[in-house]
Amino acid sequence: MPTAAAIIIGNEILSAKFADENGPWLIKRCRELGIDLTRVSIISDDVDVIADEVRSVAASVDYVFTTGGIGPTHDDLTMLGIAAAFDVELVTSPVLKDMIEARMGADVNEEALSMAKIPDGADLWQDNPVKFPVVVCRNVLIFPGVPAYLRAKFDDIAPRLGGVPLQSRKLVTEQHEPEIAATLRTAAENWPSVTIGSYPRFETNPPSVIVALDGRDTESLDACYQWLRGQIKAT
Repeated sequence: MPTAAAIIIGNEILSAKFADENGPWLIKRCRELGIDLTRVSIISDDVDVIADEVRSVAASVDYVFTTGGIGPTHDDLTMLGIAAAFDVELVTSPVLKDMIEARMGADVNEEALSMAKIPDGADLWQDNPVKFPVVVCRNVLIFPGVPAYLRAKFDDIAPRLGGVPLQSRKLVTEQHEPEIAATLRTAAENWPSVTIGSYPRFETNPPSVIVALDGRDTESLDACYQWLRGQIKAT
């Protein structure tokens, strides 16, 4: 299955001026698409920080999704950081330049045209001609930080990315984790394609444990679930 990492870029997130909405949305959306998200990081608007994070993460996953820092202002440094990660220059995309000029008309200025500068060798993905393309540098997909724009652009190109969505099963028990730990370990060994998680909930009365199962092999998932139901006192 495809793997991915998300990099949320913005001093405004780290300084608590705004709460991050993009990370949680990407986590949910990747699960729906069957993409295994392995990492979500939040980093500052700093060229070196962006370059280091992108360079490190891009080597370990199929896709990197960045959000934020691609506007026309002085603190929009994502394109520079990604270019530095791959040791390339920024170049003006004629396609983006034409789109910006057509959209802004007489109001276009140098700051607006700076948004046409992308890492050399980057591609443009545009499956909906009404929307602005997604800039893709190698395996890095570069999205805006505004949540509504991110979601629209991500969903536009999502069909290019998908794997096989996970299926889930769940048990709830009032047994404590130490009582069921050996059982869960045995299940994990017998059904290695099933991911098993144990999550205590102390706010319930009495306290409970949620046992969550994820898998793409329905037969193994159901077999593991039925076996656990026979071993654990589920409520």
